[in-house]
Amino acid sequence: MTSATVPPGLSAPAGSSAVYHTGSWRTERPVYMSLLPPCSAACPAGEDIQAWLFEAQEAGDGYERAWRRLTVENPLPAIMGRVCYHPCQAACNRVQLDEMVGINAVERFLGDLAIAKGWQFEPPAGDRLTGRRVLVIGSGPAGLSAAYHLRMSGHEVHVLEAKTEFGGMLRYGIPAYRLPRHVIDAEVARLEAVGIVLQANQRVEDLAARAAGYDATVVCVGAGVGAHVSIPAATAAKVLDAVRLLEETAAGTPPLLGRRVAIYGGGNTAMDAARTARRLGAEDAVIIYRRTKAQMPAHEEEYKDAISEGIRVKWLSTIAEVERGKVVIERMELDAGGRPQPTGVFDEVEADTVVLAIGQDADLDIVEGVPGMAVERGVIAVDERMMTGVPGVFAAGDAAPGDRTATYAVGQGKLAARGVDAYLRGREFAAPQRVAQATFDRLNTWYYADAPAQSRPELEAARRTSGFEEVVQGLSEASALFEARRCMSCGNCFECDNCYGLCPDDVIRKLGEGKKYSIDLNYCKGCGICAAECPCGCIEMVPEER
Repeated sequence: MTSATVPPGLSAPAGSSAVYHTGSWRTERPVYMSLLPPCSAACPAGEDIQAWLFEAQEAGDGYERAWRRLTVENPLPAIMGRVCYHPCQAACNRVQLDEMVGINAVERFLGDLAIAKGWQFEPPAGDRLTGRRVLVIGSGPAGLSAAYHLRMSGHEVHVLEAKTEFGGMLRYGIPAYRLPRHVIDAEVARLEAVGIVLQANQRVEDLAARAAGYDATVVCVGAGVGAHVSIPAATAAKVLDAVRLLEETAAGTPPLLGRRVAIYGGGNTAMDAARTARRLGAEDAVIIYRRTKAQMPAHEEEYKDAISEGIRVKWLSTIAEVERGKVVIERMELDAGGRPQPTGVFDEVEADTVVLAIGQDADLDIVEGVPGMAVERGVIAVDERMMTGVPGVFAAGDAAPGDRTATYAVGQGKLAARGVDAYLRGREFAAPQRVAQATFDRLNTWYYADAPAQSRPELEAARRTSGFEEVVQGLSEASALFEARRCMSCGNCFECDNCYGLCPDDVIRKLGEGKKYSIDLNYCKGCGICAAECPCGCIEMVPEER
């Protein structure tokens, strides 16, 4: 390859011996990009999903590298691989090609493998220890996440839990058929192994008194108080809330429900309550919901599992009165705005017990009357650092504004930990920055082979209601590896060599494994073939500056 002569109409600077390279003629040049995959953008815990899936594709030692990459952001993969509603998968670009990548299933596989192999976190070395003490109140997903990230930053962390066992709403709000208790125990034990001190039976009544002697405090109390609604009920009628039902069942002291149970509500908690009632011996469990299926807040998979276990649903219905042995239901209809309105038409449903699953609130007695602490709409007001109006006191999870899911709580716990770390070190808090996303239109999907997703095996329906055995099973190693390899690496180079092999001017240089490529712009004519043929859309043609 040689330099070209000066093209007609152009001349080299006076007195210059420079010659024009072919690259000086182009109007656009290719640039390698590093874009945010939509899966990571949608992850409430902020996981670098594409990175750990890439490691998992290597199998063998790659599994541990993947687990370690994953747990940089989320310390509870075996738990989240079971209970997360995986918004990452809904955002996956592959869903527009064939089926979304089973990210959540691979996460569970890695989490379970870590438990089986005994993989542990590396505790902070002596030179990283700060000597600062932080109190975390609550051992649910937000509290455990905050404790982990604080400990990894070198702080001494103490976690107080009001109940007899750790896990918060993970243990007392999610039934064992979705999240076996030994999984919670294993993930918690790994956190204790890095020096996090967890204490049970430590209900905090006086926040200021318990926080004395600590440099910062993170309030992570869960939404463990069932919301109530005024329903006329006879004295002999049995009515309880879903939170109590799930909590007492988790504690091994389930209430007596009878043969027929009515559940009032349409969220995930209502589905859990109905499925739990069936496992506690109810022959008939009916969900009563005042809106339509399309308006139901419960996730579709939770609804389908409930239906497969014999749960009935009465749509557009509201409870008008509860009597002994029956429930009076008023039919509803939607108005022009889609809101349910009463019709004056009544039915009856037989029920020995009515379970109210109409929402949950955080128990914020802990902050009542604390000067500077503001509670708005049932949660503690916080700033971008997750700090409350009291300096050094932070809040996360159900106690703070935001979605009430376990994965969102993990993300909030991490954010609060980073806020605490910045506060203790006297640094300015750096809020997470938005990065451009790799959208589907950037991809060249011709290069991706058809690869249908691997489905997770499930316990047969006939066995489910006989106990609390886990329903959804994990992937085999072969299926998990196949699923990881379905990732299209959206927006980030995976060194496929397409650009290197197809460049007509031979100007792309391989820099070595893991180092990607460079472009000799002296000779690149800007034809754009590399960008057009890049499978993952990580090359962009940008206007040449003149």
